[in-house]
Amino acid sequence: MSHPLYIAFIWHQHQPLYKSPGSGDSLSPSQQYRLPWVRLHGTKDYLDLVLLLERYPKLHQTVNLVPSLILQLEDYIAGTAFDPYLTASLTPDEQLTQQEREFIIQHFFDANHHTLIDPHPRYAQLYQQRQEKGQAWCLANWELPDYGDLLAWHNLAWIDPLFWDDPEIAAWLKQGRNFTLSDRQRIYSKQREILSRIIPQHRKMQEAGQLEVTTTPYTHPILPLLADTNSGRVAVPNMTLPEQRFQWAEDIPRHLRKAWNFYQERFGQIPRGLWPSEQSVSPAVLPYIINQGFKWICSDEAVLGWTLKHFFHRDGAGNVEQPELLYQPYRLQTAEGEVSIVFRDHRLSDLIGFTYSTMPAKQAAANLVGHLQAIAKKQRESQSEQPWLVTIALDGENCWEFYPQDGKPFLEALYQSLSDEPRLKLVTVSEFLEEFPATATIPGEQLHSGSWVDGSFTTWIGDRAKNRAWDYLTAAREMLASHPEATEENNPEAWEALYAAEGSDWFWWFGAGHSSNQDAIFDGLFREHLFGIYKALNEPVPPYLKQPVEVHEAQGNHSPQGFIHPVIDGKGDEQDWDKAGRIEIGGARGTMHNSSVIQRLWYGVDHLNFYLRLDFKSGAAPGQDLPAELNLLWFYPEKTMVNSPVPLADVPDAAPLNYLFHHLLEVNLLTQSIQFREAGDNHQWQPRFSRAQVALNNCLELAVPWADLQVPPDYPLRLILVLADEGRFCNSLPENALIPIEVP
Repeated sequence: MSHPLYIAFIWHQHQPLYKSPGSGDSLSPSQQYRLPWVRLHGTKDYLDLVLLLERYPKLHQTVNLVPSLILQLEDYIAGTAFDPYLTASLTPDEQLTQQEREFIIQHFFDANHHTLIDPHPRYAQLYQQRQEKGQAWCLANWELPDYGDLLAWHNLAWIDPLFWDDPEIAAWLKQGRNFTLSDRQRIYSKQREILSRIIPQHRKMQEAGQLEVTTTPYTHPILPLLADTNSGRVAVPNMTLPEQRFQWAEDIPRHLRKAWNFYQERFGQIPRGLWPSEQSVSPAVLPYIINQGFKWICSDEAVLGWTLKHFFHRDGAGNVEQPELLYQPYRLQTAEGEVSIVFRDHRLSDLIGFTYSTMPAKQAAANLVGHLQAIAKKQRESQSEQPWLVTIALDGENCWEFYPQDGKPFLEALYQSLSDEPRLKLVTVSEFLEEFPATATIPGEQLHSGSWVDGSFTTWIGDRAKNRAWDYLTAAREMLASHPEATEENNPEAWEALYAAEGSDWFWWFGAGHSSNQDAIFDGLFREHLFGIYKALNEPVPPYLKQPVEVHEAQGNHSPQGFIHPVIDGKGDEQDWDKAGRIEIGGARGTMHNSSVIQRLWYGVDHLNFYLRLDFKSGAAPGQDLPAELNLLWFYPEKTMVNSPVPLADVPDAAPLNYLFHHLLEVNLLTQSIQFREAGDNHQWQPRFSRAQVALNNCLELAVPWADLQVPPDYPLRLILVLADEGRFCNSLPENALIPIEVP
């Protein structure tokens, strides 16, 4: 009998603890929150995801709800949580101080403007004023109704389109402007109403069998690093570690037990699945997971690859070769017993997370279903007796901000297609494991120590700032240990502060790798939680906790920090490029010294395209201050192929300009026309068709499809830019170097 292809979607819903420790007591129960994301994502992302699914009863899925997220939702529902954005929203317009007005102008556009601001004319009008005229102009010229409308729209725009047919919400959207304090109070009531439905809806759908709800260690810590920070060296042997080794494995069962009990109270049953924070696993954490009673966990294909010493190659269409290795559950065997583990398809998960938002909804859904049908075909061809399980696991909140209508058209198209396709069957992980228990086994000690990010822990440890944070945490943990009288029963404040500080999110934002305009707030919150430990123990707070862990300033050169999807219009939208790699050109010495017309180079990727942006000096014009011809030359390291030299006169005989290249995209900056060529025999160049996009306005923006370059996923390539005038070399960027690019 041939099996359908089983598919397990796991959506991970998580926010760090934004609650300031020490706020909220019997005298003043209100809780001070530093940031609004629990409240705003709560109205936009958690309820609608499962309500949409409920309309397609054949489709079963898994949702992971982190305890620290649920705790904060409950504070907002109770009306005891107040963040600075909410406080401003509920302040009468005429009572707004100068400082509050500055805060509103700076932060009440914290949203993806393409999807959350631009669709609403009044919100878009205010945003354009700030972008084009600047914050100082707004502060000098805005009147009270402008502030009132901005306060209302920041809250309204984060309400999911699924709820727009609610009569009150529909009336506000139609009203558009002249919002009063009373309107804003009603919007806040509506937010709490939506939040209050989240947990009951998940519980109801779990009891009906369409949903499985899983949990995560209490405050989302990286368990392997709690067991031993030296586990960072498993994937990166030369990693620089913190000065003090953190080894508090005894905290692992505490986080697991708290999550387990917390879940039981809210869902009336015990959890079966555990999403280890950041899909981070190691041999050391397995006994604790097994002893707590969890039946299955999930991790990433990179962890499986390291464990099996197998690299998952993909074909030109992006489908996994040797799929039978990835698309099955495994039993992890230890002396304490065993636990099942599933490994997600990293690429399919990333396509939803980072790329499908840029495609028309039906086309994106068809692309994903096409991948699944191709896997189902391979399964039939393999004539395997064992069914296959494709696990697609990703963040269930942040990606939708980039989709039109918060992903509703995409999910509707996807769910309809999956409901109509008999050979594809969506299941919860527990459902699958109950019917088809794992047969493949992995000895527990063989499991790789790593996470979903490159199979390593470098996102949370190894960088100078991250290591400093670990040293601060170690000192605070040792201080708590030196007070054996401070138990969880008689000093819960100290332990809650510890659990919060052990959360993964602070380390994510420290140092290299990730950055946001709220880095300083995350830094402060981490230190506040540590501060709370000392305070609860009546110990003096170390002076270093009063200083930031790192200096938060704009970075110069840096590599890409995530996928980007810029609109190619030559305007250089700041949000579109905020995760791009950046190379400062203007200040470099040599041919491109600080009088350079080109000031900055930006670059990045998604699953469809390579993107490039060049920022020019104000007023620079091609053909005058700037050479009229830009050449992109692609170099493929360690690949045997036909290559040709740079086809220009006067090219210096120096690396990397004297390398041979395989692809060439010529951009005429005067006409914005392109010519694409591929290296041919005898050092010639052959014309090829290209779908590259180019736009020149206040900057140059380019998108080059991977399909033009005919490169498979997980492929390294290098790029150099050469400026020319009438076929003669002028200069190159970056100077004496190639830009390293990884095809996702």
